[in-house]
Amino acid sequence: MIVQLSTRDGTKQIACTISTSAMDDLERGTHISPSECEAQFTRLRERIKACVERKCRATEFEGTPPGIVMRSIDFGGQEPERS
Repeated sequence: MIVQLSTRDGTKQIACTISTSAMDDLERGTHISPSECEAQFTRLRERIKACVERKCRATEFEGTPPGIVMRSIDFGGQEPERS
């Protein structure tokens, strides 16, 4: 499953997605139920936003129309969330 979001580059809107498995990995592999996905996204929002910005600056767009796709590998080297 994925979570869809968007960002802006000036006046241009850019579609973005993050896999739910990537969000689970960011929280140390915890598998969240679909009903908890929105709360998980909210907890990880700043880290996801930073990844979107980094991929936009590097012009790492995929698909047609071009968008940002985030996977677990895109968050490599980041410390997991601490409770």
